Amino acid sequence: MGLLSPFYPSAMVSSAYDIPYEELYKKGFRGLIFDIDNTLVLHGEPWDQASRLLFERLRRIGFHALVLSNNKEERVRPFAEGVGCAYLCKAGKPKRSGYLEALKRMGTTAENTLTIGDQLFTDIWGANRAGIRSLLVKPLGPEKELQIILKRIPEKLVLFCYRKRRGSNYRKHSDKETGIRHYDQQRS
Repeated sequence: MGLLSPFYPSAMVSSAYDIPYEELYKKGFRGLIFDIDNTLVLHGEPWDQASRLLFERLRRIGFHALVLSNNKEERVRPFAEGVGCAYLCKAGKPKRSGYLEALKRMGTTAENTLTIGDQLFTDIWGANRAGIRSLLVKPLGPEKELQIILKRIPEKLVLFCYRKRRGSNYRKHSDKETGIRHYDQQRS
C-alpha cells in the first residue's frame, strides 16, 4: 500500500453509461452510488433522457441506486426525482458517513455496492474509506467551479502514479471483483 493508494479507484471507465451493469449484477453487485455533476450530466445540468433511461435500465436489472452529492437539496432532489432514484445531499464526501448512510438506505453492503464518480478526492476516496469498490469515470465536460479545477491538478499526479504502479500494461488488467477493464483516461 502506497501513500496515494487511498485515492486509487478499483477501475477507470470511460463513462457511467458504458459500464456493463448486467454483468455486474450477475457477479452479485446490488447497489450503485452515483455522483451527479460530470458523472451523469454536465456540471449543474438537470437530468436528461440518457440519465433517466440509465436509471430505468438499472431498475429493470434489479439494482438499488442512489445519488450521493455534496450539493444542496435544490440541486440534488430534482435530479433524483427526475431519474427516479434515492438521494443524499450535503453528503460531506469524502467522509464515510454519507456512504454508510447510502448503504443503509439501499439495504446493501459495502461488498455488493459500487460507487461511480469523476473525482478522486471526493467520490473515490470516500468510497474507498467506506470499503466500497470505486469506478472512476472520465468527466463529461469542463469544470465550472474553481475548487474542482484546482483539485484536477493533484489528481493528475495521483493518476500518473496509479498507472505507473499498475505497469505499462495496466489497461489489459481488469478489476478482480467487477471484471471491468481499465480505460486509460487522459484528463485535460
